[in-house]
Amino acid sequence: RGAMLTACVVFYSLTAGIAGYVSASLYKKMGGTNWANNVLLTVCVFCGPLLLAFSYLNTVAIFYRSTAALPFGTIVIIVVIWALITFPLTVVGGITGKNRATELDAPCRTSKYARKIPQLPWYRGVIPQMTMAGFLPFSAIYIELYYIFASIWGHKVYTIYSIIFIVFVLLLVVTSFVTIALTYFQLAVEDWRWWWRSVLCGGSTGVFIFGYCFYFFNVKSDMTGLLQTSFFFGYMFLVSYAFFLMLGAVGFFSSLLVVKRMYRAIKCE
Repeated sequence: RGAMLTACVVFYSLTAGIAGYVSASLYKKMGGTNWANNVLLTVCVFCGPLLLAFSYLNTVAIFYRSTAALPFGTIVIIVVIWALITFPLTVVGGITGKNRATELDAPCRTSKYARKIPQLPWYRGVIPQMTMAGFLPFSAIYIELYYIFASIWGHKVYTIYSIIFIVFVLLLVVTSFVTIALTYFQLAVEDWRWWWRSVLCGGSTGVFIFGYCFYFFNVKSDMTGLLQTSFFFGYMFLVSYAFFLMLGAVGFFSSLLVVKRMYRAIKCE
């Protein structure tokens, strides 16, 4: 587990430049001008909640004198990695993305005035759409979630990593297809506000994963007390939030690609 955490920290730090590049490039294509704030938001959108959760959990571990509490030297090393590797790579990636970004390639002409959206039934709202979008991908990974949770929070050993990879790919594919379908249905009823809707629908599986944590904690585990409860829900919240961001990006970029291709195929008169 220590090796896995170390690998996650190193991998996240080294890929920070990709996040900065993609974020700044997309931000400029959308007409944004304050690229510095965009880069800072890219750095803090995950690291901010991570810092708050870690500060609380480490304080609880120190209070209970648990061996799970990280020593001061390890904390300093993590901060140095963030300050000397993660942050600079994000800034460099953001500058590169800003300079290389081109204008948004709109597939057809757009009106300067937003079209009025007709009155829609309740099941086409944000919450029902997120529920439908998150249920199908979650059902594809539900069975494997138990074994993964039992391996991380229990005493079972999980070694079938090929199955995890297949399930992960299946999760990405199902999320992409479901979000594309919901985006198409949304555009079909003349609701053009699909940008953030695709992010929320794609990332809604993270909400289902966090909801599964309550079931596993109360039914499948024997954890009790403030220390175990805080560590379980604290770290699982971060994992669920990470899945929300990742799958939200998958849903958005999938929908963007299909929408551009769909409107490019329409003959504008």
